Formats: sequence, structure tokens, C-alpha cells
Amino acid sequence: MTDTLKSSLIAPLATPSGLGENATRDISGALTALLGDMFALYLKTKNFHWHVSGRHFRDYHLLLDDQAGQIFATTDAIAERVRKIGGTTIRSIGHIARVQRVLDNDADYVDPLDMLAELRDDNGDMARRLRETHGLCDEHGDVATASMIENWIDEAEGRRWFLFETTRGR
Repeated sequence: MTDTLKSSLIAPLATPSGLGENATRDISGALTALLGDMFALYLKTKNFHWHVSGRHFRDYHLLLDDQAGQIFATTDAIAERVRKIGGTTIRSIGHIARVQRVLDNDADYVDPLDMLAELRDDNGDMARRLRETHGLCDEHGDVATASMIENWIDEAEGRRWFLFETTRGR
């Protein structure tokens, strides 16, 4: 193997970006944490989808599957945005565990309405974290990432709304 080939294989990723070094570091870090949260929320939503039971099984099962699909759809866009601005992101399940802020639920049984309430709160927290990251993007003039985040905020608020309405009158 030539020295040039060796160095290209071990050289750090250096994607050029119009953002400064501080912006790249700050926004990439915030997006990586959001990505960890999205993966954790996706898995929790699928967990509840797989384990929901009871009188409203079909409705809850389908609702959670739809929401999980929407959450998962954001993951590639987040990771690719990190790379576009010159950062690096999630590399493993262990990395996700280190950065996620969404709490796991490993209980053997969770009441269906408790599942929905927990996910409602998690999606509310997600919307708040997305707004915080949007503010960071505004500080650094990253309008492209901010624009993407606006859609994800709307989606998180939509999921929260559906879960709120489904659990209303508990």
C-alpha cells in the first residue's frame, strides 16, 4: 500500500463548509445529541408498539408504528446534515447510549395509557431540544439546518398532540 493511500485511509474527515470551526463543532455536537435522542425515541416507540396490549390494541399499535416510522425518517437527514457541515456523528449503539437524553423503558409490562403518556412527554422534550438547537443554528447563521429543524419541531409537536388527545380524560 502506498503512503498516499495509507494517509488517505487514516486522515480525519474534513468536509468543507461555509460555517466556521466553532459553528461546526457546536451545531454538529447538538445534532449528534438529537440524533441519539431520535434513535432512543424510535426504539422506545417501537418497543411500545411491539408490547402494547388491551382493548385499544389495534389503534395504539398502528399509531405507534406510524410515529416510529416518522421518527426514524429523521435520522438519516440529521446525520447527513452533520456531515454536510463538516462534523462527524453517531458511530455505534454505544455512542447513542452516551449521548441520548431520552430515558429507556425496560419494564416487563407498561400499561398502554402509561406508554402513550410517556411518549407524549418524550416528544414534548424532543420539541424543546429541537428549539434549543434551532436557536444555536440562528446564533451561528446556519439557516439550512434551522430550516430542517423547523419541520422536525412540527413533527414532534404533531406526535405529542396525537398522544395527548389519545390519553385525554384519563
